Amino acid sequence: KKPEAAPDKVKVPKSFWGIALQGVSFGLVWALHRTPVFSPFVASDAVNVVLQVFAVLLSINSVWLSMSAIRELGKQWSFQARLIEDHQLVTSGVYGLVRHPIYTAMLGKLIATGIVLSHWAVVLGAVVIFLIGTTIRTRLEEHLLAGAFGASFEKWKARVPALIPGLKF
Repeated sequence: KKPEAAPDKVKVPKSFWGIALQGVSFGLVWALHRTPVFSPFVASDAVNVVLQVFAVLLSINSVWLSMSAIRELGKQWSFQARLIEDHQLVTSGVYGLVRHPIYTAMLGKLIATGIVLSHWAVVLGAVVIFLIGTTIRTRLEEHLLAGAFGASFEKWKARVPALIPGLKF
């Protein structure tokens, strides 16, 4: 269920470029697939089975992560970087694991889809493009949040990694 919309207070249209690059990364994985589709990702059957099971688990966890993040944000969730009236800094739930759980989930889905459909070189290129787009988005979003929440945001940023739990990335 889509959260109820709220009026914008501050909007950053430049975040569209990050979305576009993220979309290109998914397009590459879907368009440049192995032939035949669902063929082995690697030469070894045992490694391929492990990777396929990993892809399924990664995909399931990514869906859960994105749904949890959207539920946590509620009416503050948006495709475009923005602040709404009475915007709150959300640091609980999955936002206590990573600052950008929706992008983490998108990265997980990209990798999972790539393992199932694409050649490893396409997946690698797509991940690089995705991370460039995500960096554009996160920098814009974090600039907005830093301006709105100051020390509270900086404290959360110092404590919680951006995308990958346990890494300062």
